[in-house]
Amino acid sequence: MINILPPEVYNRIAAGEVVDRPYSVVKELVENAIDAGATQITVEAEGGGKKLIRVTDNGSGIKKDDLKAAFLPHATSKLKTADDLAAIFTLGFRGEAVASVASVSKTTILSRAKGEEAYSLTVEGGVFGEISPAGGAEGTVVTVENLFFNTPARLKFLKSDASEEGDITAIMARFLLSRPEISFTYLVNGKVRYRSFGDGLESALAVVYGAGTLSNCISIRAEKHGMRLWGYIGNRAYNKPNRSYQSLFLNGRYIVNQTVALAVTNAYGSYLMKRQYPFYVLFLEVPPEVVDVNVHPNKADVRFADNRIVYGTVYSVISAVLDGSSAALEYISPAISSTVGKNKGAVSPLPEAPERAPAPVAQPAPSKPVSPEAHAFQAVPDSAAAPSPAPAFKAPPAQSVLPAEASQTAKPAPRMSVEEAKKELAFEIPKLHGRERVRALEEEKPNTFEVRSPLASSRPAPQEEQEDAFEENKKYLLERDERAKQQKIDPSTLIFRGVLFETYLIFERGDEAYFIDQHAAHERLIYEKLKNKCEARTPLSQPMLMPYILNVNAQEFSFLTSQFEALRALGFDIDEFGGTSVKVSAVPLDLFGMDIEAFFREVLSSMESLRAIRLSEIARDKLATMACKAAVKGGERLTEEEAKRLLSDMDGDMGLKCPHGRPAVVRMKKSDFEKLFKRIV
Repeated sequence: MINILPPEVYNRIAAGEVVDRPYSVVKELVENAIDAGATQITVEAEGGGKKLIRVTDNGSGIKKDDLKAAFLPHATSKLKTADDLAAIFTLGFRGEAVASVASVSKTTILSRAKGEEAYSLTVEGGVFGEISPAGGAEGTVVTVENLFFNTPARLKFLKSDASEEGDITAIMARFLLSRPEISFTYLVNGKVRYRSFGDGLESALAVVYGAGTLSNCISIRAEKHGMRLWGYIGNRAYNKPNRSYQSLFLNGRYIVNQTVALAVTNAYGSYLMKRQYPFYVLFLEVPPEVVDVNVHPNKADVRFADNRIVYGTVYSVISAVLDGSSAALEYISPAISSTVGKNKGAVSPLPEAPERAPAPVAQPAPSKPVSPEAHAFQAVPDSAAAPSPAPAFKAPPAQSVLPAEASQTAKPAPRMSVEEAKKELAFEIPKLHGRERVRALEEEKPNTFEVRSPLASSRPAPQEEQEDAFEENKKYLLERDERAKQQKIDPSTLIFRGVLFETYLIFERGDEAYFIDQHAAHERLIYEKLKNKCEARTPLSQPMLMPYILNVNAQEFSFLTSQFEALRALGFDIDEFGGTSVKVSAVPLDLFGMDIEAFFREVLSSMESLRAIRLSEIARDKLATMACKAAVKGGERLTEEEAKRLLSDMDGDMGLKCPHGRPAVVRMKKSDFEKLFKRIV
């Protein structure tokens, strides 16, 4: 029997996709306020958003007759026909958010449209109340209380209040940056966390990241292949310990996109050390017809019709600026705020660019699914003074000639068809790291923007072919233990044969010879002793003459506060210091004199892998350095007694490695030497 689900059931199901966490409720409600034309938006959160979320705006408001419809699923003022999906200019369009939120909370909308009275309506757990007159200014106030009160399973799996608050703060930071022309006020538990005044991107950057950030950034602005790329990127020396300082906005919408992220990361590739990430706040504008924002209900993921052009454009612009090439002169902008329009943060056309239509986020929806703007989204010479009329928007015919890059990257199989080669080429760019290959792509100049169908997802293997994960882990652990046993031998069976180059100890056992790097082996033994001592010790703290103040962003602050207990167990005296800052008043005694900034960069890099904080991991480099300094050096000749003592301390472990990963022991068989001397073949 097939059941037709009632609204209170399917709305709760939809809520799992649209409003899985408090921050997503804030995101959906603020997007609605922006779409309503608000110039002032206030967001309040209490209890990590679980207890209360309130969004107040001065937008167009909702009429009394439309108030109930606002809570209905798939009810929206932003779409009318299926053709409208091809050219989406608003942040919201699915009509799911309010209905989903109201099904798992107590939601009240108080709104006053221009020239009308204010009215309010409350929906609790999907059950409608009555529309009643209310007092209020022009605009809308949406209050969400007791989120997930009727879905205890979902409420149980929410993070702590501090962690949820950190995610709300992070999404609010993105709104401040994406809409610098809007005045935002953001309060957490009654205290102001952010307040912007709608006076430009530079001001918004200062509010979110601090005034000192601008002095470490480069303002860029470029128009290539029908796209506009503008914003701020960190200079070559300005990097961060995690990706939380990276923001990308596509047509005014905050997104997370691997193609663009990889292009930026690869452009910075030669300037970043391990576990360092670039800082950027970038705005990308493309014709709405060539990007699909209807991929997931949360609208944070998008698909481009052709990733190659997006990757190549972003990479070429940023790498040119960082490398200081001659092309950088046309991309570096003296000030971004002067180019930000008052309407949705649109960028005015570049001086050298031909006259263009208004930015996509500001213009009305076109009557046809494909606009002439889409034709500009193609590879054309940057030096062209005026573009020639664009050809019809269509995919290249099957008999078209492959670009030069395809002939270089495609496999030399003589019978490979053109379409097969194109499919290989389509996913070549995201793998590239060399700038020469990307520049070769820039010179390719394809005639049209190719629309590609989404790649079919790979089917999972049949159930009988899938191995049990636990069995696989068990097998791995058994094999590892077996290898360790094979690499361990009885030290008493080894005969000392001398020292080579006053560095390598030589021992013989049967038909095998063991060469032991005395420094690497001794360094590892000392390191293990130091690590075990640190892990088993009672932490002792050394007060600092002046406390160290660490300023971080909201996500990092949430992560650090969740790790306070672990850090205090190590010997740190650490506390909150207002806003998103923390104060370190004492450090572990055995790590006194450490580089605190470098230490906490290492801690914050743990956000990327969600690792637990352990002293043996965080202080690994420091302990390894201490062990290296204390270990016997190469060139220091050991006596036979000292060599045997070192072997005894190794406990016969012939698989030993130094803390930096170098092998401490090399084994060679008698047959290996006989092959060298051609005794055997």
